Amino acid sequence: MRLAIEGLMYDLRVEKGRSANTVEAYARDLNRFAVWLEEQGVTEPPQVHREHVTGWLAALHDAGLGARSIARARSSVRGLFAYLVAEGHLEENPTANIPAPRFTTPLPTVLSARAIERLLASPDRATPLGLRDAAMIELLYSCGLRVSELVQLPWRGLDPHQALVRVLGKGSKERLVPVGEHAIHLVRLYVREARPSLDPTGRCPALFVTRRASAMTRQNFWARLGRYARTAGIPGKVSPHVLRHSFATHLLEHGADLRAVQAMLGHADLTTTQIYTHVSRVRLARMHAEHHPRGAP
Repeated sequence: MRLAIEGLMYDLRVEKGRSANTVEAYARDLNRFAVWLEEQGVTEPPQVHREHVTGWLAALHDAGLGARSIARARSSVRGLFAYLVAEGHLEENPTANIPAPRFTTPLPTVLSARAIERLLASPDRATPLGLRDAAMIELLYSCGLRVSELVQLPWRGLDPHQALVRVLGKGSKERLVPVGEHAIHLVRLYVREARPSLDPTGRCPALFVTRRASAMTRQNFWARLGRYARTAGIPGKVSPHVLRHSFATHLLEHGADLRAVQAMLGHADLTTTQIYTHVSRVRLARMHAEHHPRGAP
């Protein structure tokens, strides 16, 4: 099983050109599957039957994994055995006709404009790390970037004169996203006053660097953002994607065109973006109920 997984990883990375994050997610799911199979005495792909796959998915459910995580794990296993069949290593795919778990799509979490302001005020801008973090949060919210796009942004990725940021998104697709004045100001301030002390040689190609002069990682930024949210008194889990959700929802609430928001987010399908129109309607209905004299009983 381990050799089969390594073969699929090579195929995804080299032959199909999938992103590092996608390959990492496949590897994580499949390695967990391989460990579970070994506990059942199964070590070779031909030994795997439908019952093994359904048993593993049931074990994930019993362990408390959500439907989305189980669906992703099922997709990873299906991809492995489809690869093995295509390569001629197996004649039949044991994952065929295994239904995906059903789940409802929850509405994205969105912060209010006031909460965003408190979050932006949390980093100590008198320090290099605080100024860097404030610039990253402002840019993330200003452009609706994915966290991977933010941390991988190159040194010259932001054009302050054109007020645009050049982003390399999913599938290595490039897009240009407008940047607000506040974000431009903070990034310029960070580049002038903080970045030289973090990367004295200027060798790191990434715009946002750590105290070790290396590119910021997704995990590091995620953790720092969570701490700032707690400092700001924002309840719940605040992730980089919450700022992306807030970016899209706030634009639509202020009259932005749906297709323009789709282009800025880098969504291939308009239906993915349409969830934010529903979020906007729900938020407006909630505000009406809370603030109108006759909005709620």
